[in-house]
Amino acid sequence: MFKSPWVRWGVVLGFALGGFFDGVLLHQILQWHHLLSLVPGVLDLRAQVLWDGWFHALMYLIAALGLWGLWRAHRTVEGGWGRQLAGALLLGFGAWHLVDSVLSHWVLGIHRINLQSDNVLFWDLLWFAAFGLLPAGIGWLLLRRQAPGGLRTIGPALAVMLVAGATTGAGAWAMRPPPEQPFTTVVFRPGVTPQDVLAAVAAADARLVWTDGAMGVVVVAAAPHRRWTFYRRGALLVSGAGAAGCLDWSRGAPA
Repeated sequence: MFKSPWVRWGVVLGFALGGFFDGVLLHQILQWHHLLSLVPGVLDLRAQVLWDGWFHALMYLIAALGLWGLWRAHRTVEGGWGRQLAGALLLGFGAWHLVDSVLSHWVLGIHRINLQSDNVLFWDLLWFAAFGLLPAGIGWLLLRRQAPGGLRTIGPALAVMLVAGATTGAGAWAMRPPPEQPFTTVVFRPGVTPQDVLAAVAAADARLVWTDGAMGVVVVAAAPHRRWTFYRRGALLVSGAGAAGCLDWSRGAPA
């Protein structure tokens, strides 16, 4: 089963997609937990958001590795490769949630699924079954079935391109701000003072809506075309401003 490159690299890509699903849904949309929510000493919201960013960067690297492997394997003509790829993606997706549940929730204890619930174990077990065991089991069954011909309605190269497009497109869509959303969240790098933050807000002609105690994370009302200017003044992440400026954290002190 795992001798097929479609299976090996499909599992790798599915594993990354499971991590994306976890991070986008639980960390960002529902905000039930962050990667290091239960780690002692990591209480600063800026640090929590930054570690979430590193987590997503790792998932991008794993996804890129899986896509590279699938592209190398696209010339391999195998019976039932479509079923193999679908099964491998589901198996990898479920594997992520199984590994995350056992390692992150119960062994290391760095976070749990729903920290806002009075019964965190219930949500851990529900997620373990619904997004871990179920997709992994379906993927395993698809891989075990050796139906002749499989799903071969499109060529292998086109299949890899479609999977790559769906993966990168989902990541790009996730960076889009919600429609008609006037607010944006800005995470500043360590060392940026409250005075620097206020100056950045003023320079962007924005209005301060909320801030944490250290003013490391702020929510502002800013015009979409002005949000990118925060990167020039020490921002690590700016929601709704695209990803190109995220590397500006490596520059010197804000102007």
